[in-house]
Amino acid sequence: MTALPRLETTPSACPACAVVPSVQRLAALSAAASGRIMLSLPGVHCAACISTVENGLASLPGVRSARVNLTLRRVSVDAEPNVLTETLILTLKRLGYEAHELDAGLLSATETDRQGRDLLMRLGVAGFSMMNVMLLSVAVWSGAEDATRDMFHWISAAIAIPTVIFAGQPFFRSAWTSLKVGRLGMDVPISLAIILASSISLYETAKGGHHAYFDAAVMLTFFLLAGRYLDHRTRAVARSAAEELAALEVPRATVLRGGMELVLPISQVSAGDLVLVRPGGRMPADGVVTEGSSEVDRSLLTGESLPVYAGPGTVISAGEVNLTGPLTLRVTAAGKESSLHRMADLVAIAESAKTRYTSLADRAARLYSPGVHLLSFGAFAVWMWITGGDVRFAINISAAVLIITCPCALGLAVPAVVTAASGKLFRKGLLIKHGTALERLAEVDTVVFDKTGTLTLGMPEPTNLQDHPADVRAVAVALARASSHPLAMALAAGGGEAAEVSGIFEVPGYGIEGQWRGRRVRLGRAHWTGAEPLDVTATYLSLGEASHGFTFADRLRPGAEAAVQALAAQGKTVLLISGDAEGAVRDLAQRLGITDWTAGALPAEKAAAVAQLSAQGHRVLMVGDGLNDTAALAAAHVSISPASALDAARVASDIVLLGQDIAPIGDAARIAAQATRRIKENFAISILYNVVAVPLALVGLATPLAAALAMSLSSITVSLNALRLK
Repeated sequence: MTALPRLETTPSACPACAVVPSVQRLAALSAAASGRIMLSLPGVHCAACISTVENGLASLPGVRSARVNLTLRRVSVDAEPNVLTETLILTLKRLGYEAHELDAGLLSATETDRQGRDLLMRLGVAGFSMMNVMLLSVAVWSGAEDATRDMFHWISAAIAIPTVIFAGQPFFRSAWTSLKVGRLGMDVPISLAIILASSISLYETAKGGHHAYFDAAVMLTFFLLAGRYLDHRTRAVARSAAEELAALEVPRATVLRGGMELVLPISQVSAGDLVLVRPGGRMPADGVVTEGSSEVDRSLLTGESLPVYAGPGTVISAGEVNLTGPLTLRVTAAGKESSLHRMADLVAIAESAKTRYTSLADRAARLYSPGVHLLSFGAFAVWMWITGGDVRFAINISAAVLIITCPCALGLAVPAVVTAASGKLFRKGLLIKHGTALERLAEVDTVVFDKTGTLTLGMPEPTNLQDHPADVRAVAVALARASSHPLAMALAAGGGEAAEVSGIFEVPGYGIEGQWRGRRVRLGRAHWTGAEPLDVTATYLSLGEASHGFTFADRLRPGAEAAVQALAAQGKTVLLISGDAEGAVRDLAQRLGITDWTAGALPAEKAAAVAQLSAQGHRVLMVGDGLNDTAALAAAHVSISPASALDAARVASDIVLLGQDIAPIGDAARIAAQATRRIKENFAISILYNVVAVPLALVGLATPLAAALAMSLSSITVSLNALRLK
């Protein structure tokens, strides 16, 4: 593969209006009209990045303000209408940050966390009420009697009843939904236990009884809300990868009609139209080049690490980036028919398939919930018969059974372990995004790696510089410094001193030319420089009649060898599937000791390979970073992507690698197996607790309050067992 000098620009990207719902499209158009531009910044990671980006963009003419969101790795730019997105992207490139245009209207729907805020608010109310009701209960336990006791009970009721009604809404709604479809979910016994504990307490208070269990009802609600919030936080980061992928489609295109350039929404572009794509622009549609020559960056779509030549007759896909010269395309497919949109459809299908995976807690609940109800109603019937119809006593026994068997420990068993394991993995540089990711990772027996940007950094390094004379290197460095092509940049960085070369200019699609000591010199493609092509990644220099080839190898990502070795040592099959050229993939596989590798794989072929492995009974871990990996990441049993990956790839994955070193992937598989063991141990603790406690409740030896305290003890035990992971 040969090198061509180019003005390297990070792809300008944005969503296709044709695939955005009408309300979101209006939001997008409104944002565009107000001059607000949203850019993805995969490389920002600290406070210094924020100030560098904001100050650098704010210094540009026409830019009113720039605000970086470090969590979402995005910057929102408020600018005059005449400020071009390409200008902002080039400025960020000079500052050292890769950038992609995104659609603010499309993404806004994915960035709210109303459910999390709602759960946290209800958890706070329940916690505050629990402390106050417990204080009042202490007075009753200390010996308060008659009117004083009744007063404390009524005050407790005034606090507890509104709290239970408000804070218990998530459980009540879920239970009612389950009952409407004839199913007993985990929230049905939870809701019954809360309602019965509150109702019995209110009845006892009204009758002047000695015991009320408002503290049990509020405590139960608090612990269950804590488990529900922990579970929610493990899932809240994950948003739809299909929406993120759609946010990279181009919303507008420059259409040539009647000798005029018209900027039209992509929805108004159809097959047969002529579209102009300037350097730095992303292809708005699939098509064939009719005029111009340039280089096209396909790395985000196919994984090819180096740009490819594009001239008349070259087939172009939506989402590719034009690098060096203007191109005119004859459109063959646009909007929903484009290859990029079809890739988004693949991701959406794969995501919906993954959501059918049920967690260990869900599977346990299918057996647990019916058993709880049978025990409770059975206890009520038996004690009604024994006591000769004492409804009050029978309901107390029934409530105690429901509370003592309440699946609070079961509800905490998974989120408590996931939270502990997530903290441990975070310290190793891994962020768990999905609630069932650890369970699925523990089941993995096959690991599929992408190449460029995953096992390698996508940064070539020269391998034979010292084989060339000093003057040859100096001329090559001088020409390379005039280009932003990745091979040229690597050559310029490692080649040493530069010669004095004059008259340097670029020939789009071919290379860089200049004059040295009265002779024409060229750096670029083999056939353009008159060199014999090598069977490796290389760029070529012509000095008069002589030619020289500079070879390159992709730089390994730190920890790549350690990760592959660790996974192989755990008995997992390791595969390499890349869209890059055969020679580059073969060399990398040999360096890492991977015997099963595939080169030139298209995005759909990667997803199909993962699906085929799954159909054969394998549990696949996919590790990738590009758009071409997104469908495979979504289709895999579990997936990991680096933080430097494109937004769509990060969102499609279950785990994000925060640093450059990928050695922690081996640790993740080991810790996932430990976490799964802890989850199963927590289930065993819950079962053992029920075996001991349920008989006591059934024979009337446990009041609802004692049942609530026993339930709390089981929850604390489960949490402490989860902390053993640390």
